[in-house]
Amino acid sequence: MITALTVLLALGFLVWGFFRAKPFGKLGILAWLQSVVLMSPWLLFFTLFAAGIYLNLIGVLLLFLLSTGLYIYLGNRLRAMGQDVLLSRRATAIAEASKNTTQPTTATDPESAQPPSIMTTTGQEPDVVPLPAEDLKAIQGIFGLDTFFATETIPYQEGAIFRGNLRGEPEAAYSRLSSSLQERLGDRYRLYLVENQDGKPVVIILPSTRDPKPMTLFQKGFAVVLFLVTIASCMESASVMLGFDLLEAPDRFMATVPIALGLLGVLLAHELGHWIMARRYQVRLSYPFFIPSIPIGSYGALTRFDSLLPNRNVLFDIAFAGPAVGGLISLVMLITGLLLSHEGSLFQVPSEFFQGSILVGTLTRVVLRESLQQPIVDVHPLVVLGWLGLVINALNLMPAGQLDGGRIVQSIYGRKIAGRTTIGTLVVLGLASFVNPLALYWAILVLFLQRDLERPSLNELTEPDDARAALGLLALFLMIVTLLPLTPALAGRLGIGAY
Repeated sequence: MITALTVLLALGFLVWGFFRAKPFGKLGILAWLQSVVLMSPWLLFFTLFAAGIYLNLIGVLLLFLLSTGLYIYLGNRLRAMGQDVLLSRRATAIAEASKNTTQPTTATDPESAQPPSIMTTTGQEPDVVPLPAEDLKAIQGIFGLDTFFATETIPYQEGAIFRGNLRGEPEAAYSRLSSSLQERLGDRYRLYLVENQDGKPVVIILPSTRDPKPMTLFQKGFAVVLFLVTIASCMESASVMLGFDLLEAPDRFMATVPIALGLLGVLLAHELGHWIMARRYQVRLSYPFFIPSIPIGSYGALTRFDSLLPNRNVLFDIAFAGPAVGGLISLVMLITGLLLSHEGSLFQVPSEFFQGSILVGTLTRVVLRESLQQPIVDVHPLVVLGWLGLVINALNLMPAGQLDGGRIVQSIYGRKIAGRTTIGTLVVLGLASFVNPLALYWAILVLFLQRDLERPSLNELTEPDDARAALGLLALFLMIVTLLPLTPALAGRLGIGAY
């Protein structure tokens, strides 16, 4: 039932994506097909698996190679069509701007030479904008007919909100506005292009003193302490896997080093993915605050942005890079461990052990096959390390707050949807906590530390392309099939566990 519901949920996302893409014509449908091609191998694999049809490892690899080839082909077609559409939109925007310049001035469309009025939200007496008069005049000079036509200025915190009409593509308009602001006032102010509560574009100008503050010395020291504690918890977790308690037998700590290094390798690979992508975009990240855990070594790390993000594409790329690198390494470790497993391997686990995850259970059934019908299964240590790595990355992919999954949802679907998924995730974790204490732990962690959304990007209007949306959808799907267990009925049909 759980596997069927997971497949139906994924199909529902694809259907929703089709209706979301349909208004954009051929370009939208082509982008939607990319999502279908990327998801279809997983859907086919789990559907056949639930029906009792097992593909061997070679068949699975061929299926993914075919999917990758089609994905690249559709991506090339999409880029070619996108260039044509972009040129057409630019031509239309230029024509509209030229038309507006020849029309007589009205009360709602004043001449660009005239500065926008300063009004309060209630239309009463004008408020004093908390900006120096010469700076305000310079800021008003960046607006124009071909970028953003400002019609109203509203005081906001230490800066101002400019209402008006956006002209042309948001990305091009933001680039010209921010460059003009930089030329006039240097690095003293930041320009945000965001949506107002009514869904209309607005420009917000704030002083650079409101930028994120770098980590304090205390915070850096605390992050280092947490990392050292995480090393100890990984060694303790390794000792439990090996059948002894490191706290009671500290002289055997060398036996825990290989497994502890494997766990730390997965954690550091995840953070390295974030760091490499952030460095590519010149975005500063804080030190990772690792969360130690005795059962599995660590639950991952919390990392915050120490600089502003230029757009939602950057938010997606940095958030996605961590679980992509960590998850891929964990998956390779799992499959390699399954292929190396043989009678007499280091770990002996009950066959019911593989019922804890739809993804791990199905992959194990594909590789080990009849071995799972035995009450005890001998597995290579890489199987356990790979599984733990997948769980750690999947937990961080939950669509809530400032977790990687929450950032991915916010980058693709916007802040409103991200807020709803955060609430939904907390509700699901609360219900799941009745049967799994780990869910209660994560519910508390998200509620008190990670429930807030990421701050808006400088250019919040430009949405990520559909290729990123497809990758985000795939990541969330893999998160679900990693954390959800196999039902006893399906596990029995597949021969996983003793019945």
